[in-house]
Amino acid sequence: MPRFYLDAALRAGTSVLLPEDSAHHAVHVLRVQSGDEITLFTGRGGEFAARVASIQRLKVLVDVLQHHAIERESPLQMVLVQGVSAGERMDFTVRKSVELGVAELQPVLAASSVARPKGERAAARHAHWQKIVIAACEQCARNRIPSVRPLVAAADYRPEGAGTRILLSPDAQLRFSQACKAGEDFTIAAGPEAGFSADEGERLVDAGFVPARLGARVLRTETAGLAALAALSALRGDF
Repeated sequence: MPRFYLDAALRAGTSVLLPEDSAHHAVHVLRVQSGDEITLFTGRGGEFAARVASIQRLKVLVDVLQHHAIERESPLQMVLVQGVSAGERMDFTVRKSVELGVAELQPVLAASSVARPKGERAAARHAHWQKIVIAACEQCARNRIPSVRPLVAAADYRPEGAGTRILLSPDAQLRFSQACKAGEDFTIAAGPEAGFSADEGERLVDAGFVPARLGARVLRTETAGLAALAALSALRGDF
């Protein structure tokens, strides 16, 4: 069933117009028609059963029917600190991490990052990643929107809260499964294409991150963080 995110307070028994981008996707991609049943969610929890009342070009009027208190969040609080990679690699990581249940994404600009957005470009990339998160939630049926934190330099990043902190490193002696044996709060740090520098790694260790390896093979930047999230869900979560 098609799902659409609305950044608005919804109430059963009312009618709303889909935002223009969502309406375009509904009409031209999903081929939604009047009378079709759809699902709406606001990112604040739960979802609404709804029905398309009418379609006039890109004006899609929807009747809000009933709220269902359904959640599909991971039992783990997983944060991914991801060294910014170039183009589609970063988009892929953002999209798939949402599918795997990440609660928060912290993009960091490492010394070796190929992509180096700054100023307005950094703000534009942040907005772009947040849109990818919303689209991923529409696809994978999550009803709460993970946050994307503002881009910071890897050397300036300081983790918040408690929990287990793991720095993915192919050179580490400790296996990933040994590093995440307890707790429900996990922060995973994955470097960009060429990894974190020695100084950045030391700063992360000083901040409480424990280096751990994902097997004997060197994983690509768009694979490592996702593999760690999947492994966490298998070892400690709902897989």
